[in-house]
Amino acid sequence: MTRRARSGPLRRLVVLRHAKSAWPEGVADHERPLANRGRRDAPAAGRALAEADCLPDLALCSTARRARQTWDLASAQWGTPPPVRYDRRLYAADAATLLTVVRETPPEVETLLLLGHNPGLEELVLDLAGDGLDDTLDRLRTKFPTSAIAVLAWYGASWRTLAPAAALLTALTVPRGAKAS
Repeated sequence: MTRRARSGPLRRLVVLRHAKSAWPEGVADHERPLANRGRRDAPAAGRALAEADCLPDLALCSTARRARQTWDLASAQWGTPPPVRYDRRLYAADAATLLTVVRETPPEVETLLLLGHNPGLEELVLDLAGDGLDDTLDRLRTKFPTSAIAVLAWYGASWRTLAPAAALLTALTVPRGAKAS
């Protein structure tokens, strides 16, 4: 059995779709807040990332209110959250734009969290995943719901070299918070 040569450290791209948002009348899409369910699910996403030992070195987050709120609630579940960069390009971005932003990541970052919106996030994960563990790819093709977390792993000397079909989809989870009783 031959092994593929590794071209750098193991890198992980953690893709988190914002939690469930509300649709208040008269509020611009960019300013829509989280719904009650989203305020329950976002901390569950943060706990799921911590339990999976999948905490990022850096987070890139959409500037949309619901994405920022998801970040605040999820990262509050960790001892010391990593630095976060809010990037307007992530709001309503397509897969190509998202990949451009990811490729700008400094090389010292080994685990990057990307927090944004569908359909761009789902398209990005499907583009990058050359394969998946278990049934992860099939599940992703079915649905990438709010609060979903996809983890892609690949070896690369720099984020600039991340290319379509270069990564392995190692996990797909949809954390949900408990309803208040």
